[in-house]
Amino acid sequence: MASWRGRILVGAGIVGVIVLLLLFLVFPKLHEVAQAKDDLAAAQSQQVVLEAQEKALEVAKSQAPQARSTIAMVNNKIPEVADEPGIINLLNNAAISAGIDIVSLSPATPAFDPALGLSTITVAVSVTGTYFEIANYLYEIETLPRAAKAMSLSLAPSGTATSGSPTLTATLTVNLYTSDTSAGPLSAPGPTTGATSTGSTSTSTSVGG
Repeated sequence: MASWRGRILVGAGIVGVIVLLLLFLVFPKLHEVAQAKDDLAAAQSQQVVLEAQEKALEVAKSQAPQARSTIAMVNNKIPEVADEPGIINLLNNAAISAGIDIVSLSPATPAFDPALGLSTITVAVSVTGTYFEIANYLYEIETLPRAAKAMSLSLAPSGTATSGSPTLTATLTVNLYTSDTSAGPLSAPGPTTGATSTGSTSTSTSVGG
């Protein structure tokens, strides 16, 4: 009987040792292995993200010259200031190129357009010339270095040119734009709510025909 008890005690001791080994050695190691696998998976996922970011940066770097060129073109088309004298000069030069006479140019106060996120300068223009000269003037306006759009046009007879062709008086409105949301001619770009126009009055320029 005593030998059986001894065997049982020895067996229980062996089981206890095995349990202790599992608790203090094997299970922690299994946990470390599982954690290491999780860390490896996270590192691999992060590596994929970093590689994608690296490729995106390489693409952006290769496209940077084109982006800078596009930004410069947009800044020329839609400058940071209203520059009324520059607008008048552009429309005058367009009239000279088209071979027509400007009667008057009247830029209105720039106004912020929340739909566009830009300030719009509307210019009332009156010119005289033949039909084809006026058509050419409209083309010159649409192809100015600065973005411009003819919004309305009305024609009325005004006489006969030396060439014998009938002359017309054209009254039109032209919209030009600036990224200055303060909507003030020659004001510092940037600040405002975009709802208030600052420091501008309409200017009328007349050129004798």
